[in-house]
Amino acid sequence: MDKIETTSSPEVATLSVSNKKSHVTFADVKALVKVGIVNSNLITVFTGFWLALYFTNTPFMAKWDVFLLTIIGSTLVIAGGCILNNWYDVDIDPKMARTKTRPTVTGNISLNIALALGIVFSVVGFSLLMFTTLEAVLFAFMGWFTYVVLYTIWSKRRYTLNTAIGSFSGAAPPLIGWAAVDPNFHVVPFGLFIIMFIWQTPHFLALAMKKCKEYKEAGIPMLPVVRGFEITKRQIAIYIACLLPLPFYLAELGTVFIVVATILNIGWLVLAIRGFFMKNDLKWANMIFIYSLNYLTILCLVMVLVTIDSPFS
Repeated sequence: MDKIETTSSPEVATLSVSNKKSHVTFADVKALVKVGIVNSNLITVFTGFWLALYFTNTPFMAKWDVFLLTIIGSTLVIAGGCILNNWYDVDIDPKMARTKTRPTVTGNISLNIALALGIVFSVVGFSLLMFTTLEAVLFAFMGWFTYVVLYTIWSKRRYTLNTAIGSFSGAAPPLIGWAAVDPNFHVVPFGLFIIMFIWQTPHFLALAMKKCKEYKEAGIPMLPVVRGFEITKRQIAIYIACLLPLPFYLAELGTVFIVVATILNIGWLVLAIRGFFMKNDLKWANMIFIYSLNYLTILCLVMVLVTIDSPFS
């Protein structure tokens, strides 16, 4: 593993507090909880929950209360982890354009309040999930612990493998949704977990390429910073290729899902291979990043659509 030692900057943290604004805005709250990350994770929580209803032949209305507990609890746990990430990264966030306006950097929300909110959100979220199943809580804790401790605190500033480590947290939400309905092992949520785990690496490596200069300035050893764009493009292509056989392990979802998922995988792989021939690496990285967002949305939507007849029956 490539390792980089970085030092925090107390001066930056002190400066951010001195620039405190007069009031907290809605935009500050959205930035603190990272609404985009929360929403994308909730999509997979819902997908896991929905598929569990389908394969256990359970009507949605029979589990509407569990659904609310699962969604609200997951939202709070994910938001709590994101808040703690903001709290811990306050010394490096000012060095990156996309993070320098976070409320923990501007001082609009103090570090003490951010820490308290992160802990409270997380605890309340876990408490709500306790009213579903113990397995759902364990999967939620696995994702939270990986993101806050193993990724944010331990690996993000040290290893290029930080992306792979963080991928475990992003792959946990569908397991939470499924386990809230059915705590027993099933190949479908496991397959969705593997897809989500692999999906995240090309998604975040593309983002790292787009923001390479900022990550370098902040001292974060993302793969394109340490090893360059060519190695990164190769890794992106390899990870996307690994997605190709996975739809066939989810044959229980039907032929339509297999066909659509395979088309999505082939299209993404073709785009990845194009990267070896394009001169504008940043333009290509942006194309990979946008495709990844659409990929996740379409894949989850198709999973729901092909199983839409059962949960409400």
